[in-house]
Amino acid sequence: MNLKPTRYIDLTTDYGFKRIFGTEANKDLLIAFLNEIFKDRKVIQDLIYNQNEHQGDSIEQGAVIFDLTCTAENGEQFIIEMQCSSQVNLKKRMLYYGSKLIADQAPKGERRFWNYNISEVYVIVLMDGFRLTHQTEQYLHDIALCDRNTGTVFYEDLGFTYIELLNFNKTETELNGDLDKWLFVLRNISKLDKLPEFLSKPVFEKVFKIAEYVQLSKGERDMYNVSLKRKWDEYSLLESAKIEGWQNGKLEGKLEGKLEGRLEGIYETAKNMLAFNMDPQIVAKIVNLPVEEIKRLS
Repeated sequence: MNLKPTRYIDLTTDYGFKRIFGTEANKDLLIAFLNEIFKDRKVIQDLIYNQNEHQGDSIEQGAVIFDLTCTAENGEQFIIEMQCSSQVNLKKRMLYYGSKLIADQAPKGERRFWNYNISEVYVIVLMDGFRLTHQTEQYLHDIALCDRNTGTVFYEDLGFTYIELLNFNKTETELNGDLDKWLFVLRNISKLDKLPEFLSKPVFEKVFKIAEYVQLSKGERDMYNVSLKRKWDEYSLLESAKIEGWQNGKLEGKLEGKLEGRLEGIYETAKNMLAFNMDPQIVAKIVNLPVEEIKRLS
């Protein structure tokens, strides 16, 4: 584990992901990234960060969730949920979140006049350190409701995109288009010491400027370092669970049990501290969770 500062922060940590994609000032970066994901299907002109009400439904550690209302250049609106997420119950959680975004659109009364006029919903998941399947080459999964026999798309307006950074191993000469460049940046920026010439484009220049470690304040550095340590701790836990799972022939159950058991213990400890009226900021430092998460528990 290497926690020494690099020139650029790791954008797959929860802090790094929020810094680049989670602020109003940088929403142009998120719009640019999403437009590459939806290439030739949609062109997002603007987006609004919604208040996410289901983020606290899970005890999952380190999940970053953006609930977005997007407006396309033709005026249509649709909803996107974007996550930098861990492995526990991934498919079921994404199905739950996507379904909840649909269900929350229902009016409280007079539904017969509403006639199920729901907006399109898309869930986009950035996966770091684990795979969706046993395949090691496919890094972009575009999932839709399909006819099982013909493969024909049954319903266009609900989709799931899974991006497996672990499978993205392209070198500079193999990159094909800006989506590949985005994924290269997300996976490799913390290993670089300068902006590569092939990324000399305003959108990537802004990413590299914001991601510089020296640009962070003392408080921001502390939050990033905690976030980085948590990422490495979780990675170590995943590797340990995989080894035990392989030995016992039950990888998935062993992995989820270890993660959920550990996270439940962390949250229970935090709740006990709060019960004794301890300062949420002190509790956050002790258990290595964001202050916002501790405040939600209280």
